[in-house]
Amino acid sequence: MSDEFRKNLMGPEPTLLPAETDVYAQLDAGQEALDLVEKHPTSSLLWAVLAEEAWAEGRTIDSYAYSRVGYHRGLDSLRRNGWRGVGPIPWEHEPNQGFLRALYSLGRASSAIGEADEPERIEKFLNDSDPAAKAAIEAQG
Repeated sequence: MSDEFRKNLMGPEPTLLPAETDVYAQLDAGQEALDLVEKHPTSSLLWAVLAEEAWAEGRTIDSYAYSRVGYHRGLDSLRRNGWRGVGPIPWEHEPNQGFLRALYSLGRASSAIGEADEPERIEKFLNDSDPAAKAAIEAQG
């Protein structure tokens, strides 16, 4: 775990989501996220992939909708795993990346459709989760 997350010993522990081993294996085997999401509807990773694909194809509203679902599914998972609304969600922990990617996509799409406060709120949430996440996501794209 990076030193950045160890600095504040009084703050909440980082939230580490469980691995989605089946989802990773099926994506690695070339299965499409659209087919997999029916079997794994709680996977933020799959919703994030769908949001990114829609964005790349210029389907902004679809990207917004997919990322919104991924964001909410991720919040559910975070809460089930001890998150109480604050604290680090480290990018370096691979199972957290689906949620963080959905969060990033939601900010991008909400900005594109002209939402006033949402992009700023999402930017702050992403930075508070892990200051390195945005750069890491943009480096992948």
